[in-house]
Amino acid sequence: MSTKQNRMMVRVGVAIVATMGLASCAHYKEEFATINSRLDSLDSRVQGAAQSAEAANQSAQRANQRLDQIEARVQQLNAAPATRTPRG
Repeated sequence: MSTKQNRMMVRVGVAIVATMGLASCAHYKEEFATINSRLDSLDSRVQGAAQSAEAANQSAQRANQRLDQIEARVQQLNAAPATRTPRG
């Protein structure tokens, strides 16, 4: 083989290696895009769950406040002297 042929073979080899390297980069780019899409989906689901949990927490707090009000009224009624005379 002549020097010219050797150079050509080296160039072809470099081109093949470069092509394979670029192809693998494209493959990884697709995998990263898939992973990022999954992460975005999970993030959206977590945010939805956090909002639902916050709404449930607020509802529970309101229910507890109503229960406290009812309990206070029941205690007032139990502590008050019986002023009414029973019927019958």
